[in-house]
Amino acid sequence: MFKVHIVDWSNRRAYQRHLENYFRVRYEIYVDGRKWRQLERPIPLEIDAFDTKHSVYLLGIDEDGNIAGGSRLVPTLRPHVLSEVFPTLAGNEPPRGADVYEWTRFFIAPSLRRSGGSSRAAGLVLCGLLEACLKLGIGRISVVCEAFWPERLEQLGWHVTRLGRVLNHPDGDILAMLIQVDEKTLESTRVAYCLDDASVIVGG
Repeated sequence: MFKVHIVDWSNRRAYQRHLENYFRVRYEIYVDGRKWRQLERPIPLEIDAFDTKHSVYLLGIDEDGNIAGGSRLVPTLRPHVLSEVFPTLAGNEPPRGADVYEWTRFFIAPSLRRSGGSSRAAGLVLCGLLEACLKLGIGRISVVCEAFWPERLEQLGWHVTRLGRVLNHPDGDILAMLIQVDEKTLESTRVAYCLDDASVIVGG
């Protein structure tokens, strides 16, 4: 269906068009679709303070060059969403470390979503995330997310630690969690989405 490409500061020029489309799809999903008005801009590209040269992007790119899905990883030794915007979700002590990255902006293109359940495309992006972390030496990922996510990920076999209480937020109830990354988690995710053990990532 598509491969997940690892894009960082070193290879960004080769993915310039794809990155622009990625930010455009983010705008369509988070601003137009989910009505996150604080992200609204005159130009329909969703780029925030944490899209820096230190960010790592995971772009699902199909055979026609379209953005099928994506995610972002931000090193926790740098400013990130949990440390700068929602530190109280982790008791004002967000986890940090050279091998700890924050996972944000996970999405699947609307055309690939499946009503009533998670799509194969979601499985590809999630496996791409885990593969990329293992390849890059990332052992744990923190995330600020909707309150339903921990249970959903645990059903996939992910080891999740909730970092604090749920916060009632205008965009929906949210919490922070820390996720352990290992080969066992990757394998259980492949099984859950009926994917073989072939790598889904490119680059990095």
